[in-house]
Amino acid sequence: MKEVYCISGLGADKRAFQYLKLNNCNLHFIEWIEPLKNETISNYTSRLLEQVKRKNPILIGMSFGGMIAVEMAKQINIEKLILISSIKSKCEMPLLYRLISTTGIQHIFPLKKIKYAYKIAFWFFGVKQEKEKKFLKNILIDTNPDLFAWSIKAAISWQNKNQPNNCYHIHGSVDKIFPIKNIKANYVVKDGGHFMIVNKASAISTELNKILIEN
Repeated sequence: MKEVYCISGLGADKRAFQYLKLNNCNLHFIEWIEPLKNETISNYTSRLLEQVKRKNPILIGMSFGGMIAVEMAKQINIEKLILISSIKSKCEMPLLYRLISTTGIQHIFPLKKIKYAYKIAFWFFGVKQEKEKKFLKNILIDTNPDLFAWSIKAAISWQNKNQPNNCYHIHGSVDKIFPIKNIKANYVVKDGGHFMIVNKASAISTELNKILIEN
């Protein structure tokens, strides 16, 4: 059995992975912890790694969780790294985000309030069905505001330049948060948005199962 650790995005939890159907693996879900004041993403990742109890695990990271997974791969030996709706380095980050980072506006903008802008979130995540809107809204409501704000700052300021080894990237063709034009993906999900781990779970599960059995 493969030991697989899943890291969700922007303070969400294991609910983000509940629609995946994966074969022959033990799934472990990394739980977000409270960030320390002015904590770096590297230090935060080190503290999260206390939850990884298996050697050479497979990491699956979604969105911001993918960036954390890349940081984990710098600190421990892994078998594989799988990114979903995420980025491998700052080179894949949209230019707008990089420009925002250089201005420092993310440090003075009231980021905690963004998580309550549900209609904007629905558009960015590509969520249209009422069931999906309710699901996403519940995740946002349950997200720790301090963690949410810290995650946005950490994501925008991320400086990673190196693509990790044994990395597989699954991305949606219509992702609005991380547009596909900036991404070098191994597999592109047609009409997949940033919430495709939920509404395109079947297609993603098929690809994940292929990756998991590759040597």
